[in-house]
Amino acid sequence: MTDNSQVADIFSLLSKLMDIHGENSFKSKSYAVAAFNIEKLPVKLSELPEDKLFALKGIGDNIGKKIIEIRDTGRLKALDEYIAKTPAGVIEMLQIKGLGPKKISIIWKEMGLESIGELLYACNENRLLLYKGFGEKTQLNVKSYIEFYLRSQGSYLYAQIESIALALNDALQKAFPAEIFELTGSFRRQLETIDVLEWVTTLDAGALEKFLQQQRFNVTGRDESCIRFSAEENIKLLFYFAGKENAGSILFQTSCSAAFFNEWEKRYPSAQVYAREKDIFELAGLPFIPPCLREEDHAINKAVEKDLPRLIQPSDIKGIIHSHSNWSDGVHTIEEMAAAAIQKGYEYLVISDHSKSAFYANGLQEDRLKEQHAYIDALNEKLKPFKIFKSIEADILNDGSLDYSNEVLAVFDLVIASVHANLKMTEEKAMTRLLNAINNPYTTILGHMTGRLLLSREGYPVDHKAVIDACAANNVVIELNAHPRRLDIDWRRIGYALDKGVLISIDPDAHSIDGFSDTRYGVLTAQKAGVQAENNLSSFSLPRFEAFLHSRKEKRAI
Repeated sequence: MTDNSQVADIFSLLSKLMDIHGENSFKSKSYAVAAFNIEKLPVKLSELPEDKLFALKGIGDNIGKKIIEIRDTGRLKALDEYIAKTPAGVIEMLQIKGLGPKKISIIWKEMGLESIGELLYACNENRLLLYKGFGEKTQLNVKSYIEFYLRSQGSYLYAQIESIALALNDALQKAFPAEIFELTGSFRRQLETIDVLEWVTTLDAGALEKFLQQQRFNVTGRDESCIRFSAEENIKLLFYFAGKENAGSILFQTSCSAAFFNEWEKRYPSAQVYAREKDIFELAGLPFIPPCLREEDHAINKAVEKDLPRLIQPSDIKGIIHSHSNWSDGVHTIEEMAAAAIQKGYEYLVISDHSKSAFYANGLQEDRLKEQHAYIDALNEKLKPFKIFKSIEADILNDGSLDYSNEVLAVFDLVIASVHANLKMTEEKAMTRLLNAINNPYTTILGHMTGRLLLSREGYPVDHKAVIDACAANNVVIELNAHPRRLDIDWRRIGYALDKGVLISIDPDAHSIDGFSDTRYGVLTAQKAGVQAENNLSSFSLPRFEAFLHSRKEKRAI
């Protein structure tokens, strides 16, 4: 049986969806009024006969018939029709405080955004400011509400949960200095998204529970081996109990994927327990396998062959490739970004503002390119030996062509080619676009290969091997976009690229100076694929980077 509040909710949602679709405002308002009136009724609609229902104040023939339909079927056909033609992510936007139907309509129909995650990414790129009714304060509020809303869903980006994990770990260590606290699980393996923060601890359950309750965590489950907690914003914790004599064994088991651990157990079965994790590897006669490589069992073979890679480190990044200035949708001037890069010890900066098709991001028309390049030339004279490279993030159009002529593309030091529009594609369409762009001799780097946004948008379907093969054939670098919400190319695909000799480029896609720090998350992700510094373009020194660009142009005869 449907109660009054449920009926009111149905009419309210119908009204909002009609406004989002730009339907007759008088009609949509009548449903909003009906929702308000129904919520205030002193009688239950489910118990009223039809003659008394139609006699209620504020309930006319149209609304009355729809109430009967809801009462009889539990649904409303008119609402179902609007839901069917509205992306689920657009409907979800109604949950975000500060976003009414009219603004959502602009976000969907004018900005082309169909999910909360896409909207958050647009806020980070300052795109809302380009549209009427969206000022800086509105954009900031929308961003804050979305971040709060997404946190409440229970899955977090690694970058979102990292500070919480480290702060809590530090607090536990300080409160109980004689006990062991080791972060484990998916966080220790550096996965892109985290559902539960896990620890191995020697602290007894009672003391742990008392401490975490003081931190506003509540117990949600327990047994002899572990205890679970949750807190506001759906943060979940899991603690595995250990003694000091077996802490290493439990840490090892909980920081391996199931596939890795099962293969290890087959090869190196042992009834022993270990106080230290490293003892497990020493007894097996193998070098220590970092947790980030314990996702797939082939890392064991690498260890047996003494061929574990020297994993890339954040300190190996020598330059910032892929950054946006206030010439398009970035926050800072090129000079400000260069000064920050110098201060952080980088040797070069690649400015790759949006191209002309990206009107939503204030993309650069040809006349503005000349002006920007003259400005960069002057800065380079001033900032020597540091160098700013002239680049562009060129849009890959529907047919796979880039949105400048070859004559214009020739003026750049390098070109990053990316898909930004019309992301709803079949694999056949996506592959046509990507392969044509890769075949363009001016494409230096393929940007964010699948267009995915973690926890909010699946990437368009691609044949990863075919794309990588094309990049190998055309000497095109594949970007590992380091923005924590992208991390695209997926690390699981990078091994094949390395086998084919394709360079990866860990790039922050920075829209502000703060964005430079995202490079670290790209490095952590690249480590999972066994990437070494020599496999990564942004690890090249300035002279080597310049030599690479020169050599590539010679090879492509451009």
